[in-house]
Amino acid sequence: MENATCNARSQESNIENFYVFNTISVATLSLSWQAFEATWIEACKVEGSIMMVPSDYDFLVGPISFSGSHCEKNIVFQLDGRIIAPTNPKVWGVLQWLEFSKINGICVEGKGIIDGQGSVWWKIAPFLLIEEYEGDYSEEQDDYAPKIALALKFYGSSNVVVTGITIQNSPKAHLKFDNCVAVQVSGITVSSPGDSPNTDGIHLQNSQNVVINSSHIACVKTVTHYAGDDCISIQTGSSAVFIHDVHCVPGHGFSIGGLGKDNTKACVSNITVEDSTLQNTMTGVRIMEGRLRVSSGNHINSIVTRKCGNHTSAVAISGVSYQSIKGTYSYKPVHFACSDSVPCTGVSLADIELKPSSEKKHFYGPYCWETYGELRTNTTPPIDCIQPDKRI
Repeated sequence: MENATCNARSQESNIENFYVFNTISVATLSLSWQAFEATWIEACKVEGSIMMVPSDYDFLVGPISFSGSHCEKNIVFQLDGRIIAPTNPKVWGVLQWLEFSKINGICVEGKGIIDGQGSVWWKIAPFLLIEEYEGDYSEEQDDYAPKIALALKFYGSSNVVVTGITIQNSPKAHLKFDNCVAVQVSGITVSSPGDSPNTDGIHLQNSQNVVINSSHIACVKTVTHYAGDDCISIQTGSSAVFIHDVHCVPGHGFSIGGLGKDNTKACVSNITVEDSTLQNTMTGVRIMEGRLRVSSGNHINSIVTRKCGNHTSAVAISGVSYQSIKGTYSYKPVHFACSDSVPCTGVSLADIELKPSSEKKHFYGPYCWETYGELRTNTTPPIDCIQPDKRI
């Protein structure tokens, strides 16, 4: 699969370039915001234009939304320099740092870096980050009640391309797509250190027709099992997602679900993961608890998997295929904990080869609860706990 490119490149003779013109120091945060906003407004007037963030410069930028409400289509945000976030929580007032909103045709590309400088957040509110806190701090928790921000967000946009850039040290999630259609992510690097709680790599929500490929995501889990991070998190309303050639190290692997707040329901469908590697992850693939419907057409190929969460109701999982998965495990090779009232159905396994990471340790065997489907080939270890599918 080829990496995504920006449409404007095919019309190079007609391109107009708009530069973020000056280097911004820590003392001139307001000027930085003004420079980026002014450049964006000018670039938006011309279809296929390029907003340039030049190399060899650092830009200190506070929370900003690049709105497409008055924007021509196919704008390129060429990031070759470094954009850094302020470390003073008092300047924050929204749940995202850099946002592209309601744009038809936006490409963020380049060799540059988006640095969220998240360490200040991880120190002052680790418990809120771990709980995936989505609101203000209470006054009892802090005098200025800041909000915890994610680094880069795309909202309500179509024909979105993100390629080549590095996103690091986000206060929370690094890259989020919400209510987006036709998304391509390729050749990006996402990273955060070992003391960064709940800094997911890529988060999808209410988004369709998404391709993520040829990317490296290193969102390191911390020493406590309450922290850690999903390589790619796929949540409510997401469908037609194709993940290929993604390397995750370490963290929580690929996650589908994590829903169920306030007894809500959601549907996730047509998710494909293939030819990807996970190294030292706590889980491979997990379909998590909640009032979740994961419908047919989901395929998990060439990775290590684990499905977790055992609740007595509300979880409906069907039509999930695991194929050509090889690797090692340090606890259980397979853990299918499905609902008592709504069992998992249509689970298919083929060419599974999972070996213990150490011959000297005691490991548990495969675990299945209310799991129905078929073994299409022999597996290592033998997975004999799956029952014949009730639908057959």
